Amino acid sequence: MKLDIPSLSEAVATPAVASLVLVVEGDETRRACLSTALKGWGYEVVSAASEADALALCAQGWPDIVLCSGAISGLDFCRAFRELSQGRGSYLILLADSQEGVDCTLDAGADDVLLQPAGLPELRARLMAGARFLAMQRELTQKNQLITETLDILRQVHARIDKDLIEAKKFQQSLLRERYRAMEGGNLSMMLRSAGHVGGDLVGYFPVRPGVVGLFGLDVSGHGISSALMTARLAGYLSAATPDQNLALTLLPGGTYAARPPGEVIAELNDLVLHEMETEHYFTLMLAIADLTTGEVTVAQAGHPHPALLRSDGRVEQSGTGGFPVGLLSGVGFEDYKLQMAPGDRLLILSDGVTECPDPGGEMLGEEGLARMLGELRRFSGPALLSALVWKLSEFADSRDFPDDVSGILLEYHGNA
Repeated sequence: MKLDIPSLSEAVATPAVASLVLVVEGDETRRACLSTALKGWGYEVVSAASEADALALCAQGWPDIVLCSGAISGLDFCRAFRELSQGRGSYLILLADSQEGVDCTLDAGADDVLLQPAGLPELRARLMAGARFLAMQRELTQKNQLITETLDILRQVHARIDKDLIEAKKFQQSLLRERYRAMEGGNLSMMLRSAGHVGGDLVGYFPVRPGVVGLFGLDVSGHGISSALMTARLAGYLSAATPDQNLALTLLPGGTYAARPPGEVIAELNDLVLHEMETEHYFTLMLAIADLTTGEVTVAQAGHPHPALLRSDGRVEQSGTGGFPVGLLSGVGFEDYKLQMAPGDRLLILSDGVTECPDPGGEMLGEEGLARMLGELRRFSGPALLSALVWKLSEFADSRDFPDDVSGILLEYHGNA
């Protein structure tokens, strides 16, 4: 996208002041003397003997500086001249014979008053001051115009970026192929809510073999486009659509797949990020392999919040190994641990956008707050539970806009029928 942004140096390179001076003087001798002096100083000069002639000359070519004799009706001329100017830059010097009425003249539109008799050196100094004033005024006008043009271009750029971000959001949402999946032995529900147009969170699942499914939740550091691009790349390493490229799966001789230990997979991702990806991002990850025939879930945690296990009797358990985020330290190990689910239990993997969501006073929800919230929502199930959780979170934060991405995946275990 090529942008023709105006240059500041070009905008102020044009000479700011043309040296056209209008002399308004009823006395022919004084008018001639003033005109001769001005021409000698390098000014272009036009002259008029009356107010009407002067205004007619202004209509033909606008002067930069006006010298008006007080003998002419100065107040009337100042008002008429300013009305005719309509914002065009000019500097009006009134040549007054006395101090009387000077304040009224300035109020009427004169920029300076020079009491007569005055010497030519003083007159020249006033003209030079007027020229400097006009130069600064016109340079400021040019710079303001430049700023206006640049802001207009930036608005156009912002509109294009906003359009691209909307498309990027559609793409990122498409990474979450299904929001709900009914399986033999359990159901899966997923949500993804970005703090901005796009974010760094992602949840998903992949089948391993009949009765066994892999679940993951990840949260890339930062927000915005670069985090979203990192998320899209990581999605390919845990893809359900291309199991041969899924790092969590290993191909067996018969053409079927088996799950690799989650901790081993995370360790490989850690090496990939540190040694093969040119990025400053790191990410937290929860990777779980759930056996829906037995209820056993093998989990590895890399800095992601502890999973929440909602027991059928209403208890909420939150425990895990913690671990380091992926992409921070080389050679870090990631430990597997087991969770045992019973029929009616529910497993929630949530991003830290939930537990670290602040209330209006800045206090975070935390694990205890999440447990209370889930206890209040125990009658909900499936996608309705995730929607109700977001609603309760917005109620807690007193805002529908969260400072961080919010994502989650819910496994409801029914047992082997």
